[in-house]
Amino acid sequence: MDRIDCAVIGAGVVGLAVARALARAGREVIVLEAAETIGTGASSRNSEVIHAGIYYPAGSLKARLCVKGRDMLYAYLGEHGIEHQRCGKLIIATNDEETALLGTLLKTGRENGVGDLEWLDAAAVRGLEPLLRCRAALKSPSTGILDSHAFMLSLQGEAEGDGAAFAFHSPVAGGRADGERVTLAVGGTDPMRLSCRLAVNCAGLAAQNVAAAVNGLAGESIPPLHLAKGSYFLLFGKAPFKHLIYPLPGAASLGIHYTRDLSGQGRFGPDVEWVEEIDFTIDDSRVDGFYEAIRRYWPGLKDGALRPGYSGIRPKIQRPGEAPADFVIQGPAVHGVKGLINLYGIESPGLTAALAIAEEVAALLA
Repeated sequence: MDRIDCAVIGAGVVGLAVARALARAGREVIVLEAAETIGTGASSRNSEVIHAGIYYPAGSLKARLCVKGRDMLYAYLGEHGIEHQRCGKLIIATNDEETALLGTLLKTGRENGVGDLEWLDAAAVRGLEPLLRCRAALKSPSTGILDSHAFMLSLQGEAEGDGAAFAFHSPVAGGRADGERVTLAVGGTDPMRLSCRLAVNCAGLAAQNVAAAVNGLAGESIPPLHLAKGSYFLLFGKAPFKHLIYPLPGAASLGIHYTRDLSGQGRFGPDVEWVEEIDFTIDDSRVDGFYEAIRRYWPGLKDGALRPGYSGIRPKIQRPGEAPADFVIQGPAVHGVKGLINLYGIESPGLTAALAIAEEVAALLA
């Protein structure tokens, strides 16, 4: 049996940030990843947006870690020369009821420490975005976009520079809590057992399965997993907006919003489709719902302008119809297994919050 100080399970953006933080603190770290490389799951199948921290209930982990992580992320991207744009976002209301809800969102954002939000009436919005139709909007200047893959590669490089090792094609198939240590059964082409003083479960969509495989961990401490698939459709032609455009959020997502990548390719999504298994194929027929939703705020969208792009799946821990759940960063004080940290429900704004999440985990393990 091999022995190591710390194992990080999962090489998505959060796992990479955690591995970097622990390696920088002088710990011996191995990252176990079931796939062939970093960031193949939710970390590479999202909108690549740097969120400001507006939507989440005051005092929640999502609110605190998003605002903190946003500032850490912008600093990191600047220091490491990683391409990004602080392009700003408009959250829009298209009728009187939505305008009232927009006021509530403004209050929540300010309570969370997002101090740069601006209220815009319809005329002010038209001055910024002539093609956009709405009654009012919140402008969020600190929202942006980034090259998420370059960010993840940088995190990996820094973790390796501080001594972290990466084992790909290495799924965690089981484990056992042994009082002072956690023993992991690692599969793949070279199966092994790994005895860890510390283990951090950052497995994303597989986090519940990994936790359930650890003998000695109370099953009631593991929240349910619900898969929310979101599809994206790409826009033919010139990008219509300078800002990112978001409708008011729903219970399961931030709505079918407009974003673009750093090359200027416009895209819309994600929608929400509750599914039973992981499948990234796109149902072309879902485009009809996109046209209907987008034309509420961009009536000039032409027929045939959208084509299938990609999809992602969010690891929800709330059921369909329930209020959005907070991040769960669960340590021994909750589940009773010394040296084990489980992360559940790390969806949006997980990319923005990754560096702050890593700092939180490192503090729990200190």
